[in-house]
Amino acid sequence: MHVRRAGPLPTVLFALLVALPVTGLTGCATADPAPPVAVEQPPEGPSAPVYPDEVVVAQGAVAEVVAYRSPSVSSAEVGRFAHPLDNGGPLVFQAVEIQGDWLRVLLPVRPNGTTGWIRYADVTLYRNPYRVEVDVSAHRLTVLEANQPITETSVGIGTGATPTPLGAFYLTELLQPPDPDGPYGPYAFGLSGYSETLESFQGEDAVIGIHGTDDPSSVGGDVSHGCIRVPNDVIADLASYLPLGTPVIITP
Repeated sequence: MHVRRAGPLPTVLFALLVALPVTGLTGCATADPAPPVAVEQPPEGPSAPVYPDEVVVAQGAVAEVVAYRSPSVSSAEVGRFAHPLDNGGPLVFQAVEIQGDWLRVLLPVRPNGTTGWIRYADVTLYRNPYRVEVDVSAHRLTVLEANQPITETSVGIGTGATPTPLGAFYLTELLQPPDPDGPYGPYAFGLSGYSETLESFQGEDAVIGIHGTDDPSSVGGDVSHGCIRVPNDVIADLASYLPLGTPVIITP
């Protein structure tokens, strides 16, 4: 799908990630990714794992997806999520578990790592063979397909005062800055995670992302407000095939 361009960028990615339009499930402007594989039937069982050899992406199929604390509409709500997003992009979750007609999913909310239960009927599921691993101490990002490494690169990470948060996240949106030679490079992925030292920046929530850079020398250092910087050729390549919903595992 086409990645729609946006207006002028703020000075840091935290504000950018909540302000710009996003792509579809596997959208990009540099290549034609293979179409996602739909999941017609979930695994059987009272508490079945969701395809342990693959990740399953749940994309919104109704105007509002409600997440509950347990698999019951009588339990407390964790959050309500509009589909599409306010900026026109699709709502996606990373599925973790299936229980009857319910899915437990990782949610793009604070605190990082929050999960909730959504109704299977409210989403469409897609299988995803990709995973992104970030080793912050080694300043290294690795992309795996079917558990096999296919891309490795050095990365810039957060400073000591604004470190890159650790944990399990997923890609929520793909953005195309208006200036491919600007501070965010040609593309920026938004993640489901948030800074754990900044509540907000420029009036917006402090969302973490993976993006390019206009300063190649910063790659490999502790330089950001928590985001992950990669070389521009790498982010352009990732944007050509990584689906939204791809897990991003950040380790010490």
